[in-house]
Amino acid sequence: MVYLNISEAAEASGVSAKMIRHYESIGLLHKAQRTEAGYRLYDETDVHTLRFIQRARSLGFPLETIRTLLALWRNRRRSSGQVKELATRHVTELERKIAEMQSMVRTLKHLAHHCHGDERPDCPILD
Repeated sequence: MVYLNISEAAEASGVSAKMIRHYESIGLLHKAQRTEAGYRLYDETDVHTLRFIQRARSLGFPLETIRTLLALWRNRRRSSGQVKELATRHVTELERKIAEMQSMVRTLKHLAHHCHGDERPDCPILD
């Protein structure tokens, strides 16, 4: 079996060494094996897990949901319905956040349009 040190695992997975240590400390990644000198060692499964975490993070999943997704990923007896339900719930949350942000953009555009932007102190943005 081939083992990678933390910098090699970081490069192979696209996850920084700092985040690898963090994921390990919060239990998303199993505790790394250690050399006699105390250096962390990661195998192919660890790197694959890190890639999984990185992809889930890039899709905006919160850490606790990633924890659940990892458990489902590792459980070959799970139903795909459980995974789909988590993803669908996340899509709904993302759509809610998008709607909130679009509302903020509309409000700020309206306020900026009604601000004179000159030497006068009156500005609806600050009001």
